[in-house]
Formats: sequence, structure tokens, C-alpha cells
Amino acid sequence: MIADFFRSRWLGEVPVDRLFWRDMMLVGTVINIASSAAALILLGLKMPLGLVLAVHFAPVPYNVFLTLAVWRTAEKAGGARASLFMLGSALWLIATIVA
Repeated sequence: MIADFFRSRWLGEVPVDRLFWRDMMLVGTVINIASSAAALILLGLKMPLGLVLAVHFAPVPYNVFLTLAVWRTAEKAGGARASLFMLGSALWLIATIVA
């Protein structure tokens, strides 16, 4: 089931609209917010900084995967709209890593 999720997105079998708006912007952003909140809680509890940073940056591989999946799928679709999805996903990735 989980493997199907990743495979379908990597192979471009999911419409780029759904991949960008639902998977990346909605679900991905919620995961990043939850991870950051958990890291802040751990920091408040005076947990080791390494643990806090590990929790904060844990979603980065998933974020990179989503960004690459959007790019691969958008390249197949082509056009100006696809370019906007690619730009948006790159900006989202930067924002999730910096924030």
C-alpha cells in the first residue's frame, strides 16, 4: 500500500494537480507543521539538540521526494501550467527547509 503510494507518484500516474495541491501543499505542509511543533516541544523540554533537529528535519526526504515527483509529472504534462507547478514545488521545498 505505501509502496504503491510512492511508486504511483514517482511514475507520474497521479494527476499533477492532485500531487501538487493535495499531497504537497496540504498533506506535506501539515506534516511539516507537525514536525516543527514536535521539535519545539522537545526543545522546550530541554531535550538534546540533535534529537530536536532530527525531528524538525525528519520530513525533508519526503519533501524532496514530493518535489521531484511533481517535477517528473509536470514535465510529462508540459506547458505553462506545468512550469508553474514546478516553480511552486521548488519554492515550497525551499520554504519547508528554511522554516
